[in-house]
Amino acid sequence: MLRKLFFPLLVVTFVLSAISHYLHWGAELEFAFAGIAILFAAGLLGKATESVAHYAGQRLGGFLNATFGNAAELIIAIFLIKEGLYDIVKASLTGAIIGNLLLVLGASALVGGLKFKEQKFNIHSAGQNASLMLLAVIALFIPAIFVKTEHISEHDTMTISIVVAAFLILAYIGWLIYSMITHKDLLEDHVDTKADHGEAAPWSKGLSVLLLVVATVMVAFISEWLVHTLDTFSSRFGLSELFVGAFVVAIVGNAAEHSAAIVLAMKNKMGAAVEIAVGSSLQIALFVAPVLVFISLLFGGEMNLIFTTIEIAAIGVAVLIATSISRDGSTTWFEGMLLLFVYLILGVSFYFV
Repeated sequence: MLRKLFFPLLVVTFVLSAISHYLHWGAELEFAFAGIAILFAAGLLGKATESVAHYAGQRLGGFLNATFGNAAELIIAIFLIKEGLYDIVKASLTGAIIGNLLLVLGASALVGGLKFKEQKFNIHSAGQNASLMLLAVIALFIPAIFVKTEHISEHDTMTISIVVAAFLILAYIGWLIYSMITHKDLLEDHVDTKADHGEAAPWSKGLSVLLLVVATVMVAFISEWLVHTLDTFSSRFGLSELFVGAFVVAIVGNAAEHSAAIVLAMKNKMGAAVEIAVGSSLQIALFVAPVLVFISLLFGGEMNLIFTTIEIAAIGVAVLIATSISRDGSTTWFEGMLLLFVYLILGVSFYFV
């Protein structure tokens, strides 16, 4: 029943979001309609990428899922940069990283673990992911600590941000070459999943790609409408920019990963779920955040990579526990619950900032 209603609801929520935006129905209604619409659009994005992944293979499929899942996050961030809302951008990037490592990975491990006693995935891939996550923390921590202790002047802040951003992008490109080409076989998930045998993709390859493009375009429009409501919405409800960016925008923007990873975990494809959750966090930290530094220059602004102490602490904590839990190449429902508890602790703390 829900599957039959999905596309009509997608169209209806998209139209309502557009009408409320252009007719100025008020920040509350505009935010509500945009938030609901982007969930449906992200759901289509996740389903389309999962269908494309069926034809492309698990690793490439996981990469595509993370990439198109992050399309919403990237598009929202670009519109925020255009408006000069750099603090919300950094908060949303923080929220995306901790959301994927704690909420998405935690929910996937919990739901999958309730159905299967232990879920295993490629241990070598888990180790490489852990190392890359630590690199991301180091890249954010070092410039921030040097600037905050006044060993680097404000004048040089943007310069070091550009240099660090360039290194992070190179590291991400290197990881893609390593994981997709030179060490592809080593990182393949060989865990047998009987449920996968004979499973057909919901759409043809051509239709899957078309829906992927359509969903991305819809997300772009809805993201712009959503961004215009944030300032009024946060001030009216007494919410800080940090909380709105790190939790509200991040959860809405990452809806595609949330749904896709949990569905895969329920099918005992924990390797693919980890690829989406952790891979998405890595993509945000090593590619999206650095790219946004350069994009800000195109708009005549200067968004640096100096995150607040709170944001760096949250990312560091998320990386620490996610690495501890996933590095052995297996997860259980209890470990998923621990990840979710850490996410809730951070959420409550950010709310009172």
